[in-house]
Amino acid sequence: HVQLVESGGGSVQEGGTLTLSCEASGFTYENNCMGWFRQSPGKEREGVAAMCTDGTGGYAASVKGRVTMSQDKANDTLYLQMDSLKPEDTAVYYCAADPRVPRPCLLCPGDFGDWGQGTQVTVS
Repeated sequence: HVQLVESGGGSVQEGGTLTLSCEASGFTYENNCMGWFRQSPGKEREGVAAMCTDGTGGYAASVKGRVTMSQDKANDTLYLQMDSLKPEDTAVYYCAADPRVPRPCLLCPGDFGDWGQGTQVTVS
């Protein structure tokens, strides 16, 4: 049973920086993709960044250049550093994982099976 627990959300002023963390446990599969997604009120969930064990990965155009996804495999923790934050980055951010590698759509929420509970990011 995969468990993903996000933390690090909060309120920050425009132009500020936040780093989100996602602690993962319960993986029974060697190959996987992990991703960050976000959802604002009234909007559909959208992909932010993803990385897979086959070396593929990427960022959404809306955050590219401002966001860095990284992984600490020793501690099974995923990170999302967000710089130059904008009010439009305000959303609940989710960590997700899925064992299907390779995958046709890297940032499609519907293709990920395991999800965390989310952490709120507010930029004002």
